[in-house]
Amino acid sequence: MKTTALTIVSTIGLSLVTSSASAEGELNIYNWGNYTNMDMIKEFETEYDIKVNVDGYDNNETMLAKVEQGSSGYDIVVPGDYMVAIMIEKGLLAKTEPNKMSNFSNIDPKWVDVYWDEGRNYSVPYQWGTTNFTVDTTVYTGDINTLALLFDTPAELKGRINMLKDMNDVLNAGLRYLGHPRCNSDKAQLKELNDLLIKAKADWRTMDYAVIEKLTSKDVDLSQSWNGAAKRARKDRPELAYSYPKEGFTGWMDNVAALEGAPNLENAKLFINFMMTPKAAAMTSNFASYANGIVGSEPLMNEDLTSAPEIVMPAGAPAPEFVPPCAQEVADLYTKIWTNLLK
Repeated sequence: MKTTALTIVSTIGLSLVTSSASAEGELNIYNWGNYTNMDMIKEFETEYDIKVNVDGYDNNETMLAKVEQGSSGYDIVVPGDYMVAIMIEKGLLAKTEPNKMSNFSNIDPKWVDVYWDEGRNYSVPYQWGTTNFTVDTTVYTGDINTLALLFDTPAELKGRINMLKDMNDVLNAGLRYLGHPRCNSDKAQLKELNDLLIKAKADWRTMDYAVIEKLTSKDVDLSQSWNGAAKRARKDRPELAYSYPKEGFTGWMDNVAALEGAPNLENAKLFINFMMTPKAAAMTSNFASYANGIVGSEPLMNEDLTSAPEIVMPAGAPAPEFVPPCAQEVADLYTKIWTNLLK
């Protein structure tokens, strides 16, 4: 997913989440920052008389590290597609069988047999979208639908670019620009990728998740971004336009899942079923500005969401690519390139 900076919205502190996790009538959610509609949470609390506590993280890897430490006290997490696959493999998600729950028929069929959770035994859709970039079209007036703006930056944008501080998003964009496949272990091609990124970094201003803040403050004129964040930024800066690069781009879906050993597992199951209702899905989309994968939610969504250029892909745009997790050998090579880039 996708958010901006890490924003923690909590009804109690993290230490209290852990110490009272076994209390009856509670649910502890660990979600991306600035990504939870608290009015939707209140609807759930009222319907089930369950106290909900929400804490935030800024990327999938931060969440995974916290969960792997054990005794997190959390019941629900919201991993991205590739991270669901990793967490299932590691035995970190509870097999809650959403496909047997009463609201399962509301999931759009195209989101049922997905690579990360075929048949949906562990997770349900939360939000989905794309990762591209957003450009101020008064600063740069040329064709924005190319990754060349990131990796062979025109003069107008040099020093005015923010990239996501996200290894997969940055490296996969570079591989697409070079015409090389994802999950690539070819050492010659990876050297080419490393050289491209080091050269391009000289033209970037920052590498930060705070996409909306960077754009609306005019700290940068181009930012790699998720489509919902791009839409939210455009509200304050109408000259912004979202790119659909001809070289391709990433598609992603964040998913609601329960942790193995969740202290409040039955409450977690209630929440998973609740998130498959059109109302809950629409409330989430209206807050976060992404599509949700739940049939019947669209009539309840804000009208601008169903027509926004950041959400509705134009005719002729490439199909988004959902990238499965790479083999460990490749992941280790990527980490070396990423570490070198961050020096």
